Amino acid sequence: MTERLLPTSDDFQSMVLNQTPLIDVRAPVEFAQGAFEHSVNLPLMNDEEREKVGRCYKQHGQTEAIRLGHELVNDAVRQPRIQAWQAFMQAHPQALLYCFRGGLRSKIAQQWLAEQGSSIVRVKGGYKAFRRYLFDYLQRLPETLAEQGTQVWVIAGRTGCGKTRLLDRLPHTVDLEGLAHHRGSAFGRHATPQPSQIDFENRLAAALIRQLHAFPGRLVVEDEAAHIGSVNLPHSVHQAFQAGERVRLETPLATRIENTFEEYVLQAQQEYPDLAAWTDFMRQAFFRIRKRLGGERYQRVMAAFDQAQQTQAQQGDPGGHRSWIEILLTEYYDPMYDYQMKKHPQTFRFQGDMDDLQAFMTSET
Repeated sequence: MTERLLPTSDDFQSMVLNQTPLIDVRAPVEFAQGAFEHSVNLPLMNDEEREKVGRCYKQHGQTEAIRLGHELVNDAVRQPRIQAWQAFMQAHPQALLYCFRGGLRSKIAQQWLAEQGSSIVRVKGGYKAFRRYLFDYLQRLPETLAEQGTQVWVIAGRTGCGKTRLLDRLPHTVDLEGLAHHRGSAFGRHATPQPSQIDFENRLAAALIRQLHAFPGRLVVEDEAAHIGSVNLPHSVHQAFQAGERVRLETPLATRIENTFEEYVLQAQQEYPDLAAWTDFMRQAFFRIRKRLGGERYQRVMAAFDQAQQTQAQQGDPGGHRSWIEILLTEYYDPMYDYQMKKHPQTFRFQGDMDDLQAFMTSET
C-alpha cells in the first residue's frame, strides 16, 4: 500500500465536537508535555529509543536515523506495539492516529497497521497542527463571541458563596476551575496534580468549542483571576470574560462557612490517604499566606486549626474546622474582596441568593 493511499484528516472541529479517541504515537516524554482530550499514549518508540534516533539524525541524517529506528523497533518489539494500537482501535472504531507533525512516525505506524489489515486515519499535521488550531481558537475568542453575538455572563461573589454550585445548576456553562483542576484559592489545590499549561489550554479550547457550537448565543462562567493555581487563562480569554455581564451571588456568612467546610475540609480530606497527609497540605497552604495574614492573625488561625485537627484525630469530629474558616472568611478574604471592589468598582446586572440568581439567569436565556 503506497503512502498516498493512507487516509488523513485535519477536520479538527469535528474531532473536538465528537470527542474522537486518539492514539498518540509520540514518546512518553512528549505526551507528558502536552496532549489532547481522549488521547492515549501508545508510542511507536519509547523515550530511550527516540533519544537514540534523534541523536543519530543530528549526526548522520534522516536515512541513518530511519535505519536505526527500524533496527531498534524490530519485529519482536514492533508486534506488541501494533497489537496495542489494534486493541484500542477495536474498542474505539472511530479512533485517529497522530505524532508530532503528522509525519514519519505516524505514517510508519499507519503503514504497519495497514499491512496487517487495520485501516486508521492519520491526523494531518499531527499534534502541532491540532494544537495550533486550539491555540488560535483561544486567541480569536473575543472576535468569535462578537461574530456569534454571544452574551457572556460572569458569576461573581465572595469566597465560599457557592459560585461553582450555581454554575452546576445553570445551562450553557464552562467550569474553569474544573478544567484547571483547582478550587481557585490558596487552599484550592487537589491531591492530584493540575494539568500542564498546554493541557489546560487544550481542554479550555475544546470546552468552549463544544459549548459555543451547541449554543452560540450564551456562555456562563465563574469570575476568575487570570491565574487558577499553577495555570493561567490566556489573556484573550480572560479579557473576553471580564467584558461580560456580571451578576453577584449573595450568600449569608453561615452558609459560606458551611460551603467552605464541606468543600475544603470534608471533600478535600477524601482525596488524601489519611488525615495526616491532608493536615500537612493545609499547613503548607497556611504558611504560603502567612505574610498576608499577618503575624497575630496567622498564629490565631493556626491555633484554631491545630485544635480542630486534634479534636478530629482523637474524636473523629471535624466540626471544629469551622472556627478557622470563619476567621479566614471574615478577616482575610472579605477585606480583600471589599478592597478590590472599592479599587475596581463593578456594575452588576443582578444580585441575589442562589435561587434568585438561578431564576434570573434562566429567564435571560
